[in-house]
Amino acid sequence: MPDCTYASSPFDHPKADIILRSSDRVDFRVFKLFLALASPLFETMFELPQPTAVGTSDDTKDGLPVIPMQENSKILDTFLRFCYPSTLAEDPSLDNLIDIKAIIGVAKKYSLELIERRVCQALASPKVLEAEPLRCFAIARNARLKDETIIAARYTLRQPLIPTWLPEIDMITASDLLALLTYHNKCSVAAASLLANLDWMTNYYSNPSGCDWLLDTRQTDYRGKLPDPPCRCARSGEAKFQLWKSAPFSWWTTYMEETFELLRDTPSGDIVRSEAEKTIQKVRKVGCTNCSAHVKEKMEEFSNLLALNVDKATASIELEIDRDFRLPPIKGPGNYKPTTPPSFFGQE
Repeated sequence: MPDCTYASSPFDHPKADIILRSSDRVDFRVFKLFLALASPLFETMFELPQPTAVGTSDDTKDGLPVIPMQENSKILDTFLRFCYPSTLAEDPSLDNLIDIKAIIGVAKKYSLELIERRVCQALASPKVLEAEPLRCFAIARNARLKDETIIAARYTLRQPLIPTWLPEIDMITASDLLALLTYHNKCSVAAASLLANLDWMTNYYSNPSGCDWLLDTRQTDYRGKLPDPPCRCARSGEAKFQLWKSAPFSWWTTYMEETFELLRDTPSGDIVRSEAEKTIQKVRKVGCTNCSAHVKEKMEEFSNLLALNVDKATASIELEIDRDFRLPPIKGPGNYKPTTPPSFFGQE
C-alpha cells in the first residue's frame, strides 16, 4: 500500500486534532470543531469513543485518530473548504457539473445543509444551466432538489429535447425522463396556440396604424384613389396572417412560419429573438429602403412581444413529476450512500 501524503494548507496544521484520510491516501489534518459546527453527523461521530493515540497505524497517526473517507482528495479538499471559516479557506468555485455533482452528494451524505444550499445555487446558475440543462435536470432530480429540478426543466426548452447518452442518465428513471418529454411536448403545444390566435398581437398594437410598418394602411385621397404603395415588397394572401383584414408583408409571414416551426422543438422565447435577427438581415439584403429603415426597431419590439407571450404560455405548464422530493436518491452511479462511522468510534 502506498505511503500517505499530507494535504496542502490549510489542511496541514500542526495543531489539528484529527486526520481525515482520502480514498487516494492523502491525509487532511483538520479541526473537529469546524467539522462539528458544519455537520451534525460529524458532531455525533466525534462524540463516540476514539482509539488510544499510540504510535502510527491505520487508526492513528502523529498521535491523532485517523478517519478513512470514501471521497478522493480533490472532493475532500473542496468540501472541507466549505466547512472552514472563510478567513482560513476561501469557498471553492463550482462552475462545472462534475464538481457540483460530487459535492452535492457529499453535502447530503454528511448532512451539510449550508454547503448543500451553496451547491444548489451553483446548479441553478444560468451559466451552468444554459450549457447543459438536461444534465442539470438529472443531477437535481436525483438529489431531490425540487426548485432546481423545475428550473432545469424550463431551461431544457431552449434546445431540442432529443435524449442521448449523458453521464448522468442512470441518475434518473424512465418515468422522470418521460415526465420531462411530456412537459416539453405540452409547452410546444402551448406555444403553437399563439399562431392559431393572434389576439395577443392585435391587443398590443390596438389598431392598424400601430402596425403601419407591417400592413398597408394607405387611405384614399379626395378623388377616391389610393396613393402609390410605400414599397414593392410582396404581401401575403394567407388568411391566418391577416390583421384587421389587411395583408402583412410576406417577409413577416415567413418569419412567423419558420419561427413557429422551430418552437415545436424549442418552445422558448430565446429562439423567437434569434430568428428575428435573421429576418432583419434578410430584409436589409433585399434592399427595400422603406422596410430597411425601420425593420430592426420594429422586429426587435415584435420579437420581444412574441417571446414574452411564448414564455407566458409555457409558464402555465407544470412538470408532472412525483411531488415527494424527500425520497432518497435513485440508485445509480455517483449517488451517495448512508455513512457508517468507522469501527474505532464504537464496537463492531
